[in-house]
Amino acid sequence: MSHIAFYPGSFDPPTNGHLDVIRRAYAIADELVIAVGTHPGKAPIFSVEERKALLEAVAKPVAAGKKLTVATFGDLSVDAARRHGATIMIRGLRDGTDLDYEMQLAGMNDAMAPDIQTVFLPASPNVRPITATIVRQIASMGGNIASFVPEAVARALQAKYPKRG
Repeated sequence: MSHIAFYPGSFDPPTNGHLDVIRRAYAIADELVIAVGTHPGKAPIFSVEERKALLEAVAKPVAAGKKLTVATFGDLSVDAARRHGATIMIRGLRDGTDLDYEMQLAGMNDAMAPDIQTVFLPASPNVRPITATIVRQIASMGGNIASFVPEAVARALQAKYPKRG
């Protein structure tokens, strides 16, 4: 039986923390759908097309030949997961604050889609402090983000935030 996992997020930008979760997801799933969510109330740095392209570039080596799909969605993640045939919802956890929020989300998702199981994957210690929000802040102020994101993402961020001088 094939296990398809659905990993939703904004991925603005994709970070080494996201790649850590992707790597761990392949330990429990045969196929992974990384889903870039769009939200009309948010103003991301990267367009949905840019985020999708960055994820395709950086996640392909992690997939190591297993099936990878990078998709977009603008509706409920459980509805998008169903469209892709997923029975597993992947959520990464960095700390207790994440756990509180993710438990609420998992409960609501379970009420709407009991056929989709939420699986929490703890972040590796070396990527726990990384958040896309903090990476954007560092990049916007000209800081070095090389240890927080893949090289392709670092280049894309540098193009969005040229060095001040």
